[in-house]
Amino acid sequence: MAQLNIAIIGDGGWGTTLAILLARKGYAVTLWSAFDDYAREIAASRLNPKFLPGIIIPRQIEITSRLEQALSNKQVIVLAVPSQYTRGVVKKISGRYTGQPIFLSVTKGIEIKSSKRISQIVQDELGNVKLAVLSGPTIAMEVARGIPTAAVVASSSLKVRKAVQSVFSTNRFRVYTNPDVVGVELGGSLKNVIAIACGVSDGLGFGTNTKAAILTRGLAEISRLGKALGARANTFSGISGLGDLVTTCISQQSRNRSVGELIGKGKNLEEIIRHMQMVAEGVPTAKSAYHLSLKHKIDMPIVKEIYCLLYRHKSPLEAVNDLMNRKSKEE
Repeated sequence: MAQLNIAIIGDGGWGTTLAILLARKGYAVTLWSAFDDYAREIAASRLNPKFLPGIIIPRQIEITSRLEQALSNKQVIVLAVPSQYTRGVVKKISGRYTGQPIFLSVTKGIEIKSSKRISQIVQDELGNVKLAVLSGPTIAMEVARGIPTAAVVASSSLKVRKAVQSVFSTNRFRVYTNPDVVGVELGGSLKNVIAIACGVSDGLGFGTNTKAAILTRGLAEISRLGKALGARANTFSGISGLGDLVTTCISQQSRNRSVGELIGKGKNLEEIIRHMQMVAEGVPTAKSAYHLSLKHKIDMPIVKEIYCLLYRHKSPLEAVNDLMNRKSKEE
């Protein structure tokens, strides 16, 4: 195995998990935190109690809040910060890295202001760099515990996606490749909105019938928007589409499903977010997806109702009634 120096930009649960996975493979890994005090706490305790409680961080992982230190002499730079902070962090990265590293986005979200995917933000700020995205049904705690998991790496470059596949693959983390960057990113982002809808259903006390309907019709909405934006239809039936959607909609560990469940039980969104340590990407993505659906004239009724629940204070039962009483149509 060739020695690689890898930076993980972002100390959330997923960034920390990937740092651990790569360190276990023998790579030299630096984990960057935006907060100096927390970086020192993690480095001293070898634990990340906010985002990955109970998982020991190997001693060989370097932990820092200094971006220059994290980026120095790295062949792979993994971007694992929340979507709405990505552009600001990438702006800081510009001009501070050396050589021609592969930039790998593992963030599942769409920027509200621009409605751009993460790879588009990276290209805006860094230009024509080596770029890939990693997505799929990858609950951080399960991957950290070594539970068998499959994911997908997408890049327009065959060489880049093969390289990332080789770096990240283990006997418990299987990585497939896909050239469809648009589809892989949209599947990973939009499924969080549908997961909120499934959570609302849980909060209202509805059953399996309801969740199955939300999953299948939600996938249809994701596919419609994806195809309008240039994605391949079959990507959405794969691991980064259907696979990620099912996991996020049914898992008790899903932050987005949990947000929806609390809303279904009558809780206020601002209060829910205030008590969360981690970001539920589906909340901002609902706004981005709704505006994209309007811009491209794509029918996305579930996304519309979740947007109205989150941003227009519509009641959950009213949203259900409006969905169920839409004009009859073919599937």
